[in-house]
Amino acid sequence: MASDKTTILIVEDEPAIVELVTFSLREAGWNCVAVQSCGEAWDFLQTRTPQLILLDWMLPDQTGLRLLTRIRADRHFNEIPVIMLTAKSMEEDKLAGLNNGADDYITKPFSPRELLARAKALLRRKAPEHAQATMRAANVVLDPVSCTVMMDQQKIDIGHAEYKLLKFLLAHPERVFSRSQLLDKVWGDHVVIEERTVDVHVLRLRKALKEAEHLIKTVRSVGYMLSEK
Repeated sequence: MASDKTTILIVEDEPAIVELVTFSLREAGWNCVAVQSCGEAWDFLQTRTPQLILLDWMLPDQTGLRLLTRIRADRHFNEIPVIMLTAKSMEEDKLAGLNNGADDYITKPFSPRELLARAKALLRRKAPEHAQATMRAANVVLDPVSCTVMMDQQKIDIGHAEYKLLKFLLAHPERVFSRSQLLDKVWGDHVVIEERTVDVHVLRLRKALKEAEHLIKTVRSVGYMLSEK
């Protein structure tokens, strides 16, 4: 099965900062993509949706604040967590960033360990399916670090799409999702898949879970949910 790495978009024009940040985040097992301008960042977003954006304030073409405002105004991207990295340390600058939709704010120079800790905390809060903590329901245990699923301490064979679906549902137990929501949240806006394809992956997931298939509930005329009840 292919790995299911969290992707971090770094929008920063200082090579030394990019190298430092990339090294720190890759140590955590995350995939990093670095761009040097707001324009490049926007182009990247048209093809892939990262799980987190690290955004510098001062960039060559326009301010990171303007890009942040654009991201928050777009329904496809407005829920992506954003941490601003900047040399600006004045309180009014921090407030401007937070008021425009930044989820966190780190002033340069910063500790790579602190950045990593804040990034992990933000993903746990905003996108638990991309956190690295072990997830479980009944006798099913999913380890995001090794990308494996265990049942009764035995590793099970599961496809990549079914793994991603299970991971998302485990992160949001007792909550019903429509097929279109699952397509958006699990596969992303940029993947063209028929809604009924979700049914096929749910069927395969249940087959992989064997006697634990009852965890994946069908909510008639709505969609699917994971429940231990």
